[in-house]
Amino acid sequence: MDLASIEEIENVWIPMRDGVRLAARLWLPRDARTNPVPAIFEFIPYRKRDFMRSRDEPMHRFYALSGYVSIRADLRGSGDSEGVMSDEYTLQELEDAMDVIAWAAAQDWCSGAVGMTGISWGGFNALQVAAMRPPALKAILTLCAADDRYADDAHYKGGCLLNENMQWGSILSLYNALPPDPQVHGESWRDAWLARIEAAEPSPAVWMEHPHRDEYWQHGSVCEDYSAIECPVFAVGGWADGYSNAIPRLLEGLSAPRLGLIGPWAHTFPHDGVPGPSIGYLQEAVRWWDHWLKGHDTGIMDEPMLRAWIQESLPPAPQYETRPGRWVAESAWPSPRIERQRLWLNWGHLAEEPGEIDEIAFSSPHTLGVRAGEWCGFGADGEAPRDQRADDGGSLVFDTDILTERLELLGAPELELEVAADKPVAFLVARLCDVGPDGASSRISYAILNLCHRDSHETPAPLEPGAWYRVKLKLDDLGQAIPVGHRLRLGLSTGYWPMIWPAPEPVSLSVRLGTGHLDLPVRPPSDADAAIRPFEPPLAAPGSKTRKLYHLPMRRTVEIDLTTNEMIYTLKGDGGEFGGASLARIEEIDLDLGYQMLKRYRILEDDPLSAQTELSQTAILKRDGWTVRLECRTRLTATVDAFQFTGDLEAFENDVPVGARHWTRAVPRKLL
Repeated sequence: MDLASIEEIENVWIPMRDGVRLAARLWLPRDARTNPVPAIFEFIPYRKRDFMRSRDEPMHRFYALSGYVSIRADLRGSGDSEGVMSDEYTLQELEDAMDVIAWAAAQDWCSGAVGMTGISWGGFNALQVAAMRPPALKAILTLCAADDRYADDAHYKGGCLLNENMQWGSILSLYNALPPDPQVHGESWRDAWLARIEAAEPSPAVWMEHPHRDEYWQHGSVCEDYSAIECPVFAVGGWADGYSNAIPRLLEGLSAPRLGLIGPWAHTFPHDGVPGPSIGYLQEAVRWWDHWLKGHDTGIMDEPMLRAWIQESLPPAPQYETRPGRWVAESAWPSPRIERQRLWLNWGHLAEEPGEIDEIAFSSPHTLGVRAGEWCGFGADGEAPRDQRADDGGSLVFDTDILTERLELLGAPELELEVAADKPVAFLVARLCDVGPDGASSRISYAILNLCHRDSHETPAPLEPGAWYRVKLKLDDLGQAIPVGHRLRLGLSTGYWPMIWPAPEPVSLSVRLGTGHLDLPVRPPSDADAAIRPFEPPLAAPGSKTRKLYHLPMRRTVEIDLTTNEMIYTLKGDGGEFGGASLARIEEIDLDLGYQMLKRYRILEDDPLSAQTELSQTAILKRDGWTVRLECRTRLTATVDAFQFTGDLEAFENDVPVGARHWTRAVPRKLL
């Protein structure tokens, strides 16, 4: 690749309508000012100059080499941008994005057409900005993001509080308090830094104050009005990611031109896809941009609406380097080709016909779920679901007969059953597992439901103890093959620690047998699969070289105190941006930077009020004569009535304290 053919601008100031300036990094063809080209815009808070530098460059340089101006801007109050940031996806953020799009379209190097892209945060705001219809925005490419901020983000799942809310919120609180780089921001960098520290909010507590799907979550959830999005949308994700459910919903809900792509990947770009196989994602993205921003007929819109990876069965493992399988395609979604196979919940059996009506009660230990893996995988060691047999042992389970024919599933399994609880607040977790001939149990999909949310996430209602309710759970979408000789297992539990916070009291649930059923999305074979256009091999431009200064291996440990029945799950590692280096050096900008985190989950087997989550983080920026360090410690516990959040944020310059924040928040438990 001829990097000499492109120009890179380390920092450009982009003025907002209120006078605040955003910092952006640009890559552009050298002749763009005489031969204007479209622009591609990414807008996230993750520090373009340092922490995301090695991630950004291979993609944005590739776009510039492909004939685009690529813009990577820091959100207001993050990285090198001016101002302060109060929360995610605020109206201010979306208005800023619209200002950047208008600014880009007006530059002499731009043809007037702009595309917006991003993964995770940048995927969310691309959808949200598209719904605001800025005139110059002609198409978006969104990865690993959701259309519903309440149902499918790092805060709540099925009306239950995710522990990811605590982890991600604590990380964001630290990130928001990092300073701009003095080499970019100038002498005012310290004043900007102190303003960020003063404005820092304890994000986990902020989000816990909205336990129901209220106006806070409806803002930025494009599912509220899919028709607001009129520009073309390409939605991409992976089965190991936490956001793949959004892709089928977007394909179904949008009326604008749209495509969906779901691979085996975690929360990563597909050209770096883990688990593999990775693909030539950037070439596919350029096909998309060339079609919608340049008007070239690349054939991208001749592709099927949904391309998805059907994963073959594998034994459970801490992580997978690759997931064997094959690409399949559906020309429409929902696909009329998908057939529903109904299996009835009988005594220990998933059967084709309903059996005798009966009732069975169960209650799970509060330690159940430690083998669940992470809510959202990033491709790190040890984050995949482990062998589920231990969790199966604490669950009410139903098995199919041994399969005599191969079964392929594509879509969302749906569970409907009658339940009763002995407490007014109770949770139900449903796991669908692929059980091999040796008994190994691999989780392939799951669902979580706070039974108080059985009718609505907006207006939940307590349960009447002893009363029977018919409830529905939609399990996560999947693309999975189940081979001959295996069986499917449905496991039901009353909790799932540490993925979700436990109910305030121990709960016993009863299930009415012979009346509930599980509907499987069975995909029949299609000759059209053989005609799918193969993806090109992964390709990206070169990026900055980082040098590891200190290696911190990822460690995940579980301790069980057999005298107290306390279980402690501990994770220690780096932030994942520098290949296991908790301290690395970027020679280009003469900067050492580092991050490390320790998180610890504790709970007693028989006491939900013993649950606690603790996180400790440290971030460092350093060059000759200048060192900045941030330390953040957060802790969450709960009583029957309230969550108790505490947090400490401390900032140091050359080891001298310069600022600190302490938070103590009691957040009422509202049917949670």
